[in-house]
Amino acid sequence: MSETLLSARNLAFELYEVLNAEALTQRPRFAEHTRETFDAALNAARTLAERYFAPHNRKGDEHEPRFENGEAVLIPEVKPAVDAFLAAGFLNASRDFEAGGMQLPTLLSQACFAHFQAANAGTTAYPFLTMGAANLIENFGSEEQKRLFLQPMIEGRFFGTMALTEPHAGSSLADIRTRAEPAGDGSYRLRGNKIFISGGDHPLSENIVHMVLAKLPDAPPGVKGISLFIVPKFLVNADGSLGPRNDVLLAGLFHKMGWRGTTSTALNFGDNNQCVGYLVGKPHQGLACMFQMMNEARIGVGMGAVMLGYAGYLYSLEYARQRPQGRLPDNKDPTIAAVPIIQHSDVKRMLLTQKAYVEGAFDLGLYAARLFDETQSGESEAARQQAHELLDLLTPIVKSWPSEFCLKANELAIQILGGHGYTREYPVEQYYRDNRLNPIHEGTHGIQSLDLLGRKLAQNGGAGLKQLVRLIAVTCEQAHRHSSLDRLRAPLEQLLNRLQEITLGLLADLAQGQVNIALANSALYLKAFGHCVIGWRWLEQAIRAEQGLARGNPADRDFYLGKLQAARYFLTWEVPGCHNELALLAARDDTCLSMHDEWF
Repeated sequence: MSETLLSARNLAFELYEVLNAEALTQRPRFAEHTRETFDAALNAARTLAERYFAPHNRKGDEHEPRFENGEAVLIPEVKPAVDAFLAAGFLNASRDFEAGGMQLPTLLSQACFAHFQAANAGTTAYPFLTMGAANLIENFGSEEQKRLFLQPMIEGRFFGTMALTEPHAGSSLADIRTRAEPAGDGSYRLRGNKIFISGGDHPLSENIVHMVLAKLPDAPPGVKGISLFIVPKFLVNADGSLGPRNDVLLAGLFHKMGWRGTTSTALNFGDNNQCVGYLVGKPHQGLACMFQMMNEARIGVGMGAVMLGYAGYLYSLEYARQRPQGRLPDNKDPTIAAVPIIQHSDVKRMLLTQKAYVEGAFDLGLYAARLFDETQSGESEAARQQAHELLDLLTPIVKSWPSEFCLKANELAIQILGGHGYTREYPVEQYYRDNRLNPIHEGTHGIQSLDLLGRKLAQNGGAGLKQLVRLIAVTCEQAHRHSSLDRLRAPLEQLLNRLQEITLGLLADLAQGQVNIALANSALYLKAFGHCVIGWRWLEQAIRAEQGLARGNPADRDFYLGKLQAARYFLTWEVPGCHNELALLAARDDTCLSMHDEWF
């Protein structure tokens, strides 16, 4: 049977040949695991995703949630799928055994979750948001909050959301207007409106725990005045039982281009001045708390973009192998049978581009998960700190690069199917529509580029950047051992050297207060930086592929040759193209910055 979610062989290559997942079993936290237990979890995830999530992906798109009698109504297939996910333990895959979890490394839990993201982005969003909200309460909530809200979330009885965006304030959270007034009993009364709240209402759980950003009466202006609150849909009594409905109103649902299976809600808090909320962490420090959930979500969004791109790639690959059309340019004989379109060079180009984008980004997403494991279970404090610095630097890339380039992969999948790809009878158009959200939410491409260039590069004295440069240099040195990789290594080294020069100049401009011109073309910088990172990850894969070929297993030969060809494509077709962006950055081109409103 053809693979529709992701390549099992590629997943094994990433986990066991590139990222050395088995080494994690030597750490005390994961000592009870083996490769066999890892593979059992992966197989269970694939089975559940294929059985419960994939079958209603199209139906969820065609029959989006409805707003009826003040509630959101979903198609009936969603709840059994989510219940199967919960029953199998994937909601708590990384949590401690004692807390009912599998105690898997994040690398493995992310690999498991990738199957669900590929199978059905809409349904998968509900547990994804819940995992983030639960981690937030676990890290910053009081013991009472953990007892009343976290434990039911771990058990899957309560689900969670994060409520940030307001009608007038999207990325500019400093401008939110939702207010929280002390009630005198330790709780607060919230009043305000939030929009685009994914999973803000649904019938999948007993309760929904909203993590809400709001401002206290004495809040200082800007982001330093934002606090974080737990606001449940239903109040919870001291014994853990559900109380009355809280003053949280579902005002309506948004009708989206894609990702239709997930409710996107408008919520009113405190229309009757009785919306009860509970402060999480310290006053005015809510954004710092929320950034944990946001950063988790950003990495998850990046992986979601990868998996939608991956699903489109696999479908278009299978289609190209089966669809006969035309003859090769050197044979115009109409009596000769048409060839499968995968034999045409331009179709190979489009498939190779998809493969380079999605498998490169897939590697990066799993590498980020591996780094998170290092931050938690690294062998020394220094190792944990280094992993944290590198992960922090790479987070804008992990979120934004796949969101842009795996979307391009979806576009190419449509093109390969031709007219069929543009119809709803084939899934590739839905993959594109679903993926189009990812460059927008959890920080747009432009916002992520400002974060990368304006903040992440220089923080901690540039520790993360210096570490990345060292790692790329080590990979290039390892590639020297394989003469066949010289033509792949050289473009990466050239890009890295030029990128370092441009980076130093831009950071100098920022240090001198020339902020607007330094950041004017930050999106170009993110693209070039991202291509450098993905190029590095492809060179790593190419080294492992050469090592695999040397082992001489005939069954793996085509797989490894395919890896080398995709690495060749990305490093010789894509990476050199970044020098145009770097030239614009070096010149401090102000074409966009100097444009006037009146000139449009």
